[in-house]
Amino acid sequence: MKYKTLLAAMLSITVICCSKNDDPIPIDAPLPGEQLVQLPVVVHLIHNGEDMGQGPNLSKERVLRQIEILNEDFRRKKGTKGYNEDPNGADTQIEFVLAKFDPDAEPFDGINRIDASQKQVDELGYNQNHFAQYAYWSPEQYINIWVTPLPLETACLVLGSSTGPETDLPGSDLLQLPQPGDAEGILVNWIHFGESDMDCHARFGRTLTHEMGHYLGLLHTWGKKDCIHNDYCDDTPAVDQPVYGSTPFKGCSGETIMIGNYMNYSEDATMNIFTLDQAERMYYVLKNHSGRNSLLTSPAL
Repeated sequence: MKYKTLLAAMLSITVICCSKNDDPIPIDAPLPGEQLVQLPVVVHLIHNGEDMGQGPNLSKERVLRQIEILNEDFRRKKGTKGYNEDPNGADTQIEFVLAKFDPDAEPFDGINRIDASQKQVDELGYNQNHFAQYAYWSPEQYINIWVTPLPLETACLVLGSSTGPETDLPGSDLLQLPQPGDAEGILVNWIHFGESDMDCHARFGRTLTHEMGHYLGLLHTWGKKDCIHNDYCDDTPAVDQPVYGSTPFKGCSGETIMIGNYMNYSEDATMNIFTLDQAERMYYVLKNHSGRNSLLTSPAL
């Protein structure tokens, strides 16, 4: 893949999308917001023939640590970087589990390693459709996460992107919705998957936390970049511009913004909160979006 020709297009990517359905939640599924729910993920680890543990062919330990970080953040776990004492901070009661079975019902460890140097694919740009050519499992049974083998010069420039769900929640018009046949899932630059000691603001695994928020229906805190049409969550102070860095500032109506919210572009070391309203929005998606709802009873677990 000729990644240098894609770099300019990649720099502006943090997208969202999916498909609308109001079917009721199955009675044999856990109830989001009332019970702990576990969602299956498959990590498609795409590399260029490197030995395991080298470059994009990340070690199993690093993959496991990334999933652990994801759960620390979504569960607001004490003693981790994902804990906060904000009265509006939520333990979302959502956990993510590496798939235990592949689409053929064979036992599986959740990590699908793919040597891209051995497979010819069409050049489709840096998007889900491109990487789905390497592997794409049913999004009704797996959350597809593609760890992409980008060059080192993309560090701190290209982090990740996600599709997200179309529902009747306000703000769905702000999401990039897939066309029929488009692939759903999350892209994460291998450099930013898991923890590292790199010199970058995004080195503690929060890229996946942020993109998973989009996958479950959350908007950036600034939404449409005005004080009325932001993220439609009352307990995230309204802000009308993208939020970066680690220093809070005054947003709409002079209220201090929530710099630590995972749905900002804040530094990884600063991020530590999903709010109660954000959790409710994700529960709504899990109950009412057919593709996300079917994850609750996936045979992958």
